Amino acid sequence: MLILTDPFMERHDPGQGHAERPARLERLLASLEEQPVPGVRLASPRKAEPGELSRFHLRGYVESILDLAGRTYSLDADTNLSPDSVEAALLAAGAALDGVDEVCTGTGRRAFALVRPPGHHAERDRAMGFCIFNNVAIAAEHARAEHGLERILVVDWDVHHGNGTAHGFEDRDDVLVFNVHQSPLYPGTGRAEETGTGAGQGFTINRPLPAGAGDDEYLACLQQHLLPAARNFAPDLVLVSAGYDAHVRDPLGAMQLTNHGYTAMAELVAGIADTHAGGRLVACLEGGYDIEGLVGAVRATLSAWT
Repeated sequence: MLILTDPFMERHDPGQGHAERPARLERLLASLEEQPVPGVRLASPRKAEPGELSRFHLRGYVESILDLAGRTYSLDADTNLSPDSVEAALLAAGAALDGVDEVCTGTGRRAFALVRPPGHHAERDRAMGFCIFNNVAIAAEHARAEHGLERILVVDWDVHHGNGTAHGFEDRDDVLVFNVHQSPLYPGTGRAEETGTGAGQGFTINRPLPAGAGDDEYLACLQQHLLPAARNFAPDLVLVSAGYDAHVRDPLGAMQLTNHGYTAMAELVAGIADTHAGGRLVACLEGGYDIEGLVGAVRATLSAWT
């Protein structure tokens, strides 16, 4: 299994006291160096090109972000840039692209982009919720454009609804977006009644769970709703917005997931990839703001995928 990451992404600094702090990635990389996961290799990603970003994001939005390189700037109340943030965001998106290339060329079967800033809240035309570029959505468009894949499944288990990904594909039937998330919670989207529009009707699946849900509730949700949807859709590639803020230790969520729960979810999603997509699975790190909880849950996921 390939991990795509770069310590440069630690230089994205959204500000003192911000939850999405550099220590998240710093401690993850230190853990992997101190205690390597058998079967895992690490590589540095390339930076995504503007044209690759513009397959999902509006060109004007991409240009506006690139123009902010080297500056300190607030994109919204939660999403701040430091001088190295734009380059870090390009590396984060590039890691997702390299992961798709890894699994689609047959070099490997699974890849994990351990990146920051995260991506799933970023809409086509704006940043929000700590996110600048939508890494998973950019990866989905890359898989279709460069590798000719016809059906992409996105599984988002972050505690927050992945509004940017869901909205970006809500009118399409070639990308099935499945979200399981705490509700009510930021950003306030992701009701079960939101099922897509037009040709995409039925290809958006939202499964909001109440605060306090844990391993049993999450696994039951995936078994009852994700597995049959994946069986009908038969994806060529599985992408995961791998957020870890539903962990019992996390300060931003109120869920009760443990490392065992993340292992079980990772095994279930890998089973979908093995059954339908030739094993092709790419994950991108999203949330997870308690360092100990984040490191343990990521390691549990990696162990399930190797």
